[in-house]
Amino acid sequence: MTTTDVLGSAGGLGPGRALRPRSKVLPEHARSHNRSLVLQTLYRSGQRSRADLARDTGLTRVTVSDLVAELLAEGLVVELGQRESARPGKPAVLLDINRTAHQIIGVDLSDHDRFRGAVMDLDGALLATAEVPLEDGAGESATGESATGEPATGEAAVAKVRALVLRLVGAATAPILGIGVGSPGVVDLSGTILTAPNLGWTDVRLQDDLHTLTGLPVVVANDANAAVLAEHSYGGATGDMMLIRVGHGIGAGLIIAGTLVYGSHFAAGEIGQVMVGTDLGLDATYTREQVLEHWLSVPQLRRGIREAEAAGRDATPVLREAGQRLGISLAPVVGALNLSELVLSGPTDLLDGPLAEATIHTLRNRTMAENHADLAVRMTTQGQDIVLRGAAVLVLSGQLGVS
Repeated sequence: MTTTDVLGSAGGLGPGRALRPRSKVLPEHARSHNRSLVLQTLYRSGQRSRADLARDTGLTRVTVSDLVAELLAEGLVVELGQRESARPGKPAVLLDINRTAHQIIGVDLSDHDRFRGAVMDLDGALLATAEVPLEDGAGESATGESATGEPATGEAAVAKVRALVLRLVGAATAPILGIGVGSPGVVDLSGTILTAPNLGWTDVRLQDDLHTLTGLPVVVANDANAAVLAEHSYGGATGDMMLIRVGHGIGAGLIIAGTLVYGSHFAAGEIGQVMVGTDLGLDATYTREQVLEHWLSVPQLRRGIREAEAAGRDATPVLREAGQRLGISLAPVVGALNLSELVLSGPTDLLDGPLAEATIHTLRNRTMAENHADLAVRMTTQGQDIVLRGAAVLVLSGQLGVS
């Protein structure tokens, strides 16, 4: 059985699937959908009675009672006791998701110098963390020693992922609901990393590999897609949004009309390799030296700042130019989709300030003002753990149908 089989029965995050079910569906899909509907309502609202669930979901009381009995038997839902009430009659029994019954493992492969992982509860809170440096020959980063050697790529990088996952599995203190992984590059729905140039990966079947290694449900997705799910689920984002993830490379996650956008070849949001330089003229052919990643990736920004400071110059122009290039690349997307919000995710010291200011200034100059007057560009509310928490959402959606 592949991991795709394991996750398929729970719905997963396929193209066109709404992240949060809100209404009844056709009879042939009703059972699994209504189950997710009850779990979603409890996950978001908590402490609801059976009657509350029937009102909130539009399901009949008989259907709700049947589903709740099933979920109680599986240990996914718990009874919290009777609601305090001054009304006559027997008080209603309150229910909630059993938030301590399972834990989730999340892995973030997007940092330019290390892989990070965490054991989390069902609400995305980090219970234990671990990391492994990417550079070969480096000691554990917790020692504070400088890493030496070349960054691991190819099979060596996969081996580091396996070791990190096994370490996290050993750190869990409750049954593991599943493992979520956010990886840079283009990732298809089977969890195969079609290409991740910075890690030297092509057609790496990481999802099946980790499922075979651990025997647990695993879902692997693009790191920017995981990040935008975290912002949507835990950050209170509303409306259509685009999250730009700045790390070793540049990627973006898009949620339109409540649905995660994948693209025809699973490459939606791969803006890092879009040519935004016009320095060579409009007839210039594609070159890696003129793509967005050349100005905006964390290693490039750090390098530019170091060079400016070594020469005794102000480093602000480096950040402003990166923000301008980002604005140039995003203006057609904002214009085409009429987005209400752009969220930046990455090192705050690099992105928040001159870079973000230059981005919004460029966007306002390059789009029709009245259509995008309320466009917001902000930093994520999830901090450096956004991909880890997004990995938890991947598991929750795949296994329970909630987000």
